[in-house]
Amino acid sequence: MRSHTTSRRRRVAVSGIAIGAVALSGCAGAGAGAGSGSSEVVTLNLATVSNPQMKDMEQLKGEFEAEHPDIKVNFIQMEENDVRDAITKDIATQGGQYDVVTIGAYEVPLWQQNGWLTDLSQWADGDADYDVDDLFPPVRESVSVDGDLYAAPFYAESSLLMYNKEIFEAAGLTMPDNPTWQEVADLATQLDTDSDDYVGICLRGKPGWGEGIASLNTVVHTFGGAWFDEDWNAQVDQPEFKEALTFWSDMMRESAEADPVSHGFTECLNVFTQGDAAMWYDATSAAGSVEDPNSSSVAGKVGYVKSPTNLTEETGWLWSWNLAIPKTTKNPEQAWEFVDWATSKGYLELVGEELGWSRVPPGSRVSTYDIPEYQEAAAAFADLTRDAMLGVDPAQPGVNPQPYVGIQFITIPEWQDLGTQASQVFAEVYAGRMSVDDALAEVQQLATAAGEAQK
Repeated sequence: MRSHTTSRRRRVAVSGIAIGAVALSGCAGAGAGAGSGSSEVVTLNLATVSNPQMKDMEQLKGEFEAEHPDIKVNFIQMEENDVRDAITKDIATQGGQYDVVTIGAYEVPLWQQNGWLTDLSQWADGDADYDVDDLFPPVRESVSVDGDLYAAPFYAESSLLMYNKEIFEAAGLTMPDNPTWQEVADLATQLDTDSDDYVGICLRGKPGWGEGIASLNTVVHTFGGAWFDEDWNAQVDQPEFKEALTFWSDMMRESAEADPVSHGFTECLNVFTQGDAAMWYDATSAAGSVEDPNSSSVAGKVGYVKSPTNLTEETGWLWSWNLAIPKTTKNPEQAWEFVDWATSKGYLELVGEELGWSRVPPGSRVSTYDIPEYQEAAAAFADLTRDAMLGVDPAQPGVNPQPYVGIQFITIPEWQDLGTQASQVFAEVYAGRMSVDDALAEVQQLATAAGEAQK
């Protein structure tokens, strides 16, 4: 296997002439001086979500800066709702505050249509060492428009159910290989005792379309519900959607954490890795942190199964966090140098060798799953993650045909507002302050307005 040092040095050698030319041109950037010459240092501002994989990237950025003494990278990390809001506002107003941004598969096709993103194919396609064809096919397609790459996958995920094997064994319970949601709810009820030792399951209830709605949408689809029918008529107040929300909110109140409205991905990660939850339904990308003995008290004690189902055979989501370059950056070439480094095969090897193989960002590259060290460290979840990502169908994840693409989100401009407002309404249900019927009636009105805009 080629070492990460060798692979990165080869890329630097290939692009060294281009880097020198940029430095000599005196291209000014955030934190850069006004003068010209090869001694000028460009500082790139990177806005990113504060997930574990991004924190690892910041920890390792010194490797990049050592190889690129003319480039410094300033990380601006925020929780998911905040970073999405900050990046959207800046890029929509052409503020130019960021040189590199972390965005999802939802934003890429919409923002490309608005002319907000730099085409990365101008660099990636001509770099055999970068190997665009190695990017996970469904992920590459989700961040490409007309075959051109507008964001580089950093890591990608589906969803799965994690469970604490020690807690299950102590309770005399067994997790099915392919559980239904009703089986999970029954297990959660049996596991959630009156003691303060742990809850039956941790679930996202935090407002934000990328937080609380993500998990709920997979339940809606497998229960036969949908946001819209093929004619863009809102379907939120239909029986299938009601059954899904009722099921989800009941499980939250009966078996989940005491305050689900305050729990998103990060909060549930903390709860589960501290041994305070018997089960956790969330992103496959969480498994690397769960299995990291340096930060998880349950490493080596966790079992993984496919996302629970009801009426469908598959119910996982498909998501990727990607690095994109806004058109407003004054430093596109330097920004690409960093994006290239952070999404390369060499970077994945660097993470494995420096931080641990279970922490390698998953789902972005096919070759990751051929690395022996990764296969060994991620044996409990690697194949399950790959199969889950390949098994879902974003064009029709539910029972009936839908006019939109997406599982935990809908690829229409109105979704960001619709999903966020809906999550705030549903949070009132989880908190016991609103009935399911009243919540569905309110969100139906919001969805109707969004659907009318598509007709």
